[in-house]
Amino acid sequence: MSETYSDRFLMDILEEVTTFACVGVSGNPIRPSYFVARFLSLRGYSIIPVNPNYFGKRLFGSEVRADLGGISVDTQVDVVDIFRRSEEVPSIVEQALDRFPSLKVIWMQVGVANQYAATLARDAGVKVIQNRCPKIEHQRLYGELRMAGINTGIVSSKLQ
Repeated sequence: MSETYSDRFLMDILEEVTTFACVGVSGNPIRPSYFVARFLSLRGYSIIPVNPNYFGKRLFGSEVRADLGGISVDTQVDVVDIFRRSEEVPSIVEQALDRFPSLKVIWMQVGVANQYAATLARDAGVKVIQNRCPKIEHQRLYGELRMAGINTGIVSSKLQ
């Protein structure tokens, strides 16, 4: 389940993308998926929340969709960020690939990995990240974890 990604690969993605469709995001502020989406929205990313349990409500300035099919094909979706069980990932990736021809990244959250789905996405020219969190990676790569006293392994001459 563990893949390695270079810091440059992750930074390039975080600097290139603007819109995350967060599949399985919760409307409950104490759930990790809510906290991740909120963090990303506060860092300037557009969030499209996807969860049938919150369909029609608003989270992070956007209406919650029941599934990826509820997002207009004209909407730019750069990243599909998946907060679902690993066995549910292939159908989500298939729908994403069918729906968003300019999709750049499939991002599977911590604890989520599916090699079949990863291969589908890579074969379609889409980058894949498994078992990682964009919030954690963003904080690690841009120095926000150092403020909490965590050694990120990144040496920088910039004052944080």
